[in-house]
Amino acid sequence: MAANETAIGSVAPVPYDPELVDGLAAFLDLVEIIPLRADTILANRAHFATIIPPMAAQTEGRAVTFEDRTIPGPAGAPAVEITIVRPAAPAADPAPAVLSIHGGGMVLGTRFFGTPELIDLAERHGVVGVAVEYRLAPEHPGPAQAEDCYAALLWMAAHADELGIDPERIIASGQSAGGGLSAAVALLARDRQGPRLAGQLLGCPMLDDRNETVSARQYDGIGAWDRNNNDTAWTAIAGDDRFTDRVSPYAAPARATDLADLPPAYIEVGAAETFRDEAVDYASRIWATGGQAELHVWAGGYHGFHGFSPDAVVSVAANAARESWLRRVLRLDG
Repeated sequence: MAANETAIGSVAPVPYDPELVDGLAAFLDLVEIIPLRADTILANRAHFATIIPPMAAQTEGRAVTFEDRTIPGPAGAPAVEITIVRPAAPAADPAPAVLSIHGGGMVLGTRFFGTPELIDLAERHGVVGVAVEYRLAPEHPGPAQAEDCYAALLWMAAHADELGIDPERIIASGQSAGGGLSAAVALLARDRQGPRLAGQLLGCPMLDDRNETVSARQYDGIGAWDRNNNDTAWTAIAGDDRFTDRVSPYAAPARATDLADLPPAYIEVGAAETFRDEAVDYASRIWATGGQAELHVWAGGYHGFHGFSPDAVVSVAANAARESWLRRVLRLDG
């Protein structure tokens, strides 16, 4: 369906930026081999495993090192696998750090889906990154995913000296499901008086199980991570609790009734994607408490546009804005 057509039972979608159309087509060719439905989750996982390069390939020729570890998981839960990415020449002073949480709707993907960001930050800014392998739904309903990610944050803070990081300069960062889980980790850290995050980077975040916004209906059967994929994922995560007040805010952060006293948030989203309206609402609710949120809604942007269309003018602007926030929040030099 063309971007300017009206989907049945929906409203007309916002058109894509013309510079992004080829990138969206490439994205769909790569990931949309099998429609994501309850009975195709495992097949989609297997496909994702073929398109995520191993760390050896990702780091080849880059001025970084990586190390896999197994750390304690949440109380009563299995251990958690992580990958630590460091600059090849660590600085003498404690470094800023990023807890990287991968996307995939909380039903797909691995921690290596988000490691390119860590490699880039380590190489350019000396950042130490930790990518976390959280449990996936439906085998592990929410909020198991957030609990695993929070366990990784606790481990990072407790091992700050060993990692060579500054515990006051840790952010949680992710795209899509990773963005939603970064918001959940910020909520957990506040509610449990855990490590104080310096910030939360919420890239096109997956926040609300209800999937009923105008933007969700605009991208019903259209584009990257459409309303149908989102519906499949949230049913896997929340099960019979979906659409009720029993859904944990640590699974769906939009369910949180109090967004006060959270670390500064960077929220970015495309104007032409499912998650636009819930991202805008989340920023607005943070502002309503007197909190800090920097919101960017990029005109004509599809879900994850700056990754697959990096040379488009809007992508260059989006990457520059994110870089600016990271420099300010992590107090990066250079």
